[in-house]
Amino acid sequence: MPVVKLIEIAHGRSGDKGNGSNVGIIARHPDIYPFLKETLTSDVVKEHMRYVCKGDVERYELPNIGALNFILNESLGGGGTVSLKLDAQGKTHASQVLRMDIDVPQELLDLVSKN
Repeated sequence: MPVVKLIEIAHGRSGDKGNGSNVGIIARHPDIYPFLKETLTSDVVKEHMRYVCKGDVERYELPNIGALNFILNESLGGGGTVSLKLDAQGKTHASQVLRMDIDVPQELLDLVSKN
C-alpha cells in the first residue's frame, strides 16, 4: 500500500471552543469514507497530535456527509483569551491532521485521481 498524506484522500476544517478544538475530516470520495472510519481512530489522531492535545480525543461519525469529527480536548492552552499559544483558536489543527502519513490502498487513490 502506498503511504501518502491524509490530505490526498480527505479535506479538513477546524475550529475551537474554549480549551478544545474540533477537526472535521471529510472524504474526497464517498467510497473513501468507510476506509477513514476504519483507519482514522481517536487513538491515531491522539498519537499524531500528542504535542498539541493534552486531553482525550473524541470521535463522531457523520456518514451522511462522509466525515469524521474529532474533539481535541485540552489542546488550546486554556483557550484564546488566556493562552500563550500562537494558535490559541485551533484554526490550523485540521492542517496538522491532514499532514499525517497514512497507508492507503491504490484503488482509493485512483478514485481521487480521476476527479
